[in-house]
Amino acid sequence: MENKLQQLTQKLYDEGLEKGRAEADKLVADAKAEAQKIVAEARAEAEDIVKKAQVKAEDVEKNTMTEIALAGKQAVSKLKQEIASLIIAKATAGGVKEAVVDPAFIKEMLVAVAKNWNGSDSGKVELQALLPEGERQKLDEAFGKSAQELLAAGIEVGYSKEVKTGFKVGAKDGGYYISFADADIEALLAEYLRDKVFQLLFKA
Repeated sequence: MENKLQQLTQKLYDEGLEKGRAEADKLVADAKAEAQKIVAEARAEAEDIVKKAQVKAEDVEKNTMTEIALAGKQAVSKLKQEIASLIIAKATAGGVKEAVVDPAFIKEMLVAVAKNWNGSDSGKVELQALLPEGERQKLDEAFGKSAQELLAAGIEVGYSKEVKTGFKVGAKDGGYYISFADADIEALLAEYLRDKVFQLLFKA
């Protein structure tokens, strides 16, 4: 009887041990499966993050290169314009400064302004020209011979200390004047010549 009891106890022990071992194996297997699932999901998420980051980095690089290329083109264009402006200034500055104190040039300019003051309207104009006070003696001597021509064109000549070079002209009693100083003429010439010089320099 005792022997049978021992056998039964041993059997129950063995069965319990086996069952416990099986449950432990199952728990371990489940834990491994869960761990593998978590690792797989984490890996997939990490790959997705890396992929999105790569796409974003490529977009940023592409946009950056586009901006750099555009900035480079703008810089080159600006540099070309500066070069053209310097050449124009160098080529015209001396001649303009001489011309705006040359009585013959001033007279021709005044007559041309008078002829074109009203555009297609050929009616009589009454203009007042203000010349540099500092050049009065020189201009008086020169304009003495052409005074009739200027008067015939409708131009009354006066002097002003505010005019340093060239002249100002406006409608008599009109209250405003258009300046033809050296800087103004240089600006007009530069505007006219810029495209031509640019073509000669960079489109040849």
